[in-house]
Amino acid sequence: MSNTRSWVDERPIRVIEVEPVAVEPLTVYVAGENVPSRPGERQTLAGSGALVPVREPTIEEMLAAFEAWMRLDVAEGNGSPQTLRAYFGDVKQHLEWLAEQGLRPAQAGEEDLKAFRAHLVDGYAVTTAGRKLASVRRFYEMARARGLITQNPVAGLKAPSDRTAREERIKYLTLEQARRVLALPNVNTPKGIRDKTILVLMALHGLRVIEVHRLSLEDVDLEAEEAGTLRLFGKGNKHRTILLTVETREIMERWLAARALTRSDSPAVFVTMHWTDAAVEPGQRISTRGIRQMVDGYLRAAGVKKPRVSCHSLRHSYATLSLAAGASLLAISGSLGHSSVTTTQVYAKIVDKARSNPAKLLVGLLD
Repeated sequence: MSNTRSWVDERPIRVIEVEPVAVEPLTVYVAGENVPSRPGERQTLAGSGALVPVREPTIEEMLAAFEAWMRLDVAEGNGSPQTLRAYFGDVKQHLEWLAEQGLRPAQAGEEDLKAFRAHLVDGYAVTTAGRKLASVRRFYEMARARGLITQNPVAGLKAPSDRTAREERIKYLTLEQARRVLALPNVNTPKGIRDKTILVLMALHGLRVIEVHRLSLEDVDLEAEEAGTLRLFGKGNKHRTILLTVETREIMERWLAARALTRSDSPAVFVTMHWTDAAVEPGQRISTRGIRQMVDGYLRAAGVKKPRVSCHSLRHSYATLSLAAGASLLAISGSLGHSSVTTTQVYAKIVDKARSNPAKLLVGLLD
């Protein structure tokens, strides 16, 4: 046996203490194909060549992330609940459509988004389709900002264009149609008085659905000015005051008297009168959905419910009919809460078109 000792026998083993290094786990978004979540991110783990498995988020999880991003990042915590709800619904519709096509958001390309745009245009008015596509655009902005996708497939996609003139898209009721609608509620019942008051405020004062919903008792001053005022909290979190007429004050007084009998402790002016579902008790603030359903019911009963004729048509009717009757454009703009009279000028085009109908000069031909 050799007397030569091995290297291991000659040298004692040295133990070197090394501080542990924190290694950030790799995140790779798996969606059909293993696409890295960020450009340049390594796709292997410990040199093994194996892709890091990441669980695909559910539709509910993606919607929750989108809702939080819109509320906290985009709206800075001050977003309108109604606006956020609309975005939420639009994105949910898109994600469900993708699932029906066997796709996930990270797999969707520009051609897929074009197909979705065509799907929207086929089922909705162009303006509605454009709004829904804008919501989807926001969703992909969030996914890109969060590193869930490397490219935004909707970035270069144009919104569907509506070549119809804006004044042609506005639907309003004629004076006779508005009279029919306002005559329908049974004012011998508390619910009928409530419904009549809501219809009057929308058709004679131009209130939006959200403004009717938000109206609280402290916003009503029936002793102010000539016939009372309403303080409105409207679109864009803006406040404005509208003047009532003697007739509309009387209707409001009648409703407030009927409302007192409900013994509701809600601060809302307009409250529910009966059970609508398991979650809504009588005496609660009426929802925007409830207002729309109620108004649509009266529009159908009056025979004027047609495509694009809705709650908002009462607001359009107020502006159009009052302008035709001689009200100033500036006064109408202020009562509607428009930021600029330019927005209100569309009603002037509608009235001018109706007044300057050349066919009216030829009526004598039928005598």
